[in-house]
Amino acid sequence: MSKILVTSALPYANGSIHIGHLVEYIQTDVLVRFLKLAGKDAIYVCADDTHGTPIEINAMKQGIAPEKLVEKYHKEHQEDFAKYNIKFDSYYSTNSKENKEYADLIFNRLKEKGLIYTKDVESFYDEEAKRFLPDRFVKGKCPKCGAEDQYGDVCESCNSTYKPIDLVEPYSTITKKKPIRKSSKHYFFKLSEQSKQIEEWLLGNKNLQPEIVNYLKNWIKEGLTDWDISRDGPYFGFKIPGEEDKYYYVWLDAPIGYISSTVNYCKDKDCKVEDYWNSKDSKIIHVIGKDIIYFHLLFWPAMLMNSGFNLPDTILVHGFLTVNNEKMSKSRGTFLTASEFAELTNPEFLRYYFAANLSKTMTDINLDLKDFESRVNNEVVSNFANFFYRTLSFLNRVDSTIDESDLEFAKKVTPLFNEVKKNFEKYEFRKAVNTLLQISAEGNKYFQSNEPWVLVKNDPKKAKLVLSTCANLAKNLAILLKPIMPLFAEKIEGQLNLKDLTFDDLGFELKNHKIGKAEIVYKKIEPIVLDKNKLQTNPFSKLNLKVAEVLSVKDHPNADRLFVLQLNLGTEKRQLVAGLKGRYEADELTGKHIVIVSNLEQAKLRGELSQGMLLASQEGETVGVLHAPNTKPGSQVFIEGVTPKEKKITYKEFSEVPLVSKKGKAYSDGNILKTEKEEIIVDKGLSGKIK
Repeated sequence: MSKILVTSALPYANGSIHIGHLVEYIQTDVLVRFLKLAGKDAIYVCADDTHGTPIEINAMKQGIAPEKLVEKYHKEHQEDFAKYNIKFDSYYSTNSKENKEYADLIFNRLKEKGLIYTKDVESFYDEEAKRFLPDRFVKGKCPKCGAEDQYGDVCESCNSTYKPIDLVEPYSTITKKKPIRKSSKHYFFKLSEQSKQIEEWLLGNKNLQPEIVNYLKNWIKEGLTDWDISRDGPYFGFKIPGEEDKYYYVWLDAPIGYISSTVNYCKDKDCKVEDYWNSKDSKIIHVIGKDIIYFHLLFWPAMLMNSGFNLPDTILVHGFLTVNNEKMSKSRGTFLTASEFAELTNPEFLRYYFAANLSKTMTDINLDLKDFESRVNNEVVSNFANFFYRTLSFLNRVDSTIDESDLEFAKKVTPLFNEVKKNFEKYEFRKAVNTLLQISAEGNKYFQSNEPWVLVKNDPKKAKLVLSTCANLAKNLAILLKPIMPLFAEKIEGQLNLKDLTFDDLGFELKNHKIGKAEIVYKKIEPIVLDKNKLQTNPFSKLNLKVAEVLSVKDHPNADRLFVLQLNLGTEKRQLVAGLKGRYEADELTGKHIVIVSNLEQAKLRGELSQGMLLASQEGETVGVLHAPNTKPGSQVFIEGVTPKEKKITYKEFSEVPLVSKKGKAYSDGNILKTEKEEIIVDKGLSGKIK
């Protein structure tokens, strides 16, 4: 059996997964689940894309090493994917020894073929920072439209691409100073020489979408330019062999992550990477968004065909996601992370909605929330879930046993099963869903027209035939729905007293089989109103503020300006170190109901453990703590409409939340801090920053 390797584009380890990203990962997961259920030897590999300037910048802002930032998002990404039941066979990282090995291997093979050369390139250089400035470290006016504050590679206003040195009135994002121009040696890949090879591959590959091929033919006709594959240090990435301060550009080693993730998969399996990337008996499928066509259908194939690796058989390109017919927007509340959307509704419903809108085209997908509610309620609940429950619950009322099925009805609907499978094979998920709805509608119609509630009284034998037929159809529907809604299908399998069904189990042969207890799996959902959920984007939601009673205050044994406080949080006791010595006397704080950040990562301050941080405001040299004198210890401090999170945060993350005092009251972004009993008081009536 031939092996099939399926990949999604690697998510960048510089931020959270959002619902726009999920289009691709859900699309890929549905495809791989289908292939496996159809008996194919298919695996799904992916990895975090971990290198490049944006990661370096973000790590600098947070005061942590890039490796720590990458580690943080690697964990978060996998948690988010798990919420949507996106199941990888290998989820790896491009910041791995395997990725370095294969990057060097491919680079050296290209070099041996004379496809790598060096030349001096004029770049911006920050004299104060003493470093060359990659495109994300320099800003200025767009040379095309004049938009201000644009990065050195692309204008977010007019979408034009350009070289950093083309920027008008450039400045360094590090020092804000105007950079100078300075020459540096760069490595280039001779992409311009690959035009004919790439065009032959494009025209010879009938699996590619026609609109993509036409796109690329125009680019080739205009002439491909050689590709700058190096960056000057400091740069978070892999050093080029033989160089001390030159690194691979992130887009060289990023797609190689597909290969290194395959290596990772094969570590404890009966396979090797060559089975997928060098064998004639294998197939590679890439699923990507239309924004990275150039890299995946020009650079990547050119690298592979010249370094001895298989080319992808299929590159499936999807469109972007809009929400309510507009680009996702934080200000409109439509920019939602995967985690945030999972708090609003069942993630399986988004899997269904995306599948019901996906086809083998680059057409954008619109998440219309009213349509989302309608399709979930009318299709998932009223059509599929209703058919499952009414069938199995009625069979429970008889004897819970499946016997012979109605062969005439089976003959009528069985061709539709193959239609669903063919549409999955063709990446036409929308058509597959429409056929599934047709099958379910036939089942509901058959159940209703035969009136088993009447038959059970005057023709029990026919009633049993109808119910057995519907139960078999329920089994078939569960199997066919499995790629899209695996948890839903699993629950129906459980009620049928079956498990691990595949497409080999399709049919109406199930008989002399006792089912389990029928249960309602899904109920209708309420409308999703995003303006009621702005808490998801409010930075205050990072904080978990609690009222704490100060039990005792002692001098810090190793610091002149610090106190060590023992606190009562209602259900627990904590110790906290505070820099209030000289601002307060110990007895002024004892007994006070102060406000603390309860989810701040604990730390040792001069040898003493601090499990949180108290909040205080400063005006000039005067400091006043935040407190709630009439509120019980352990009570929540909040702002209206925002729910706090338990997740631990760093001091850097805390400092990014706007907190100020005005005339003895505490605010975050104009919203007053309070408990269920009272508004928070800032001691001494101060106005200033809270920290």
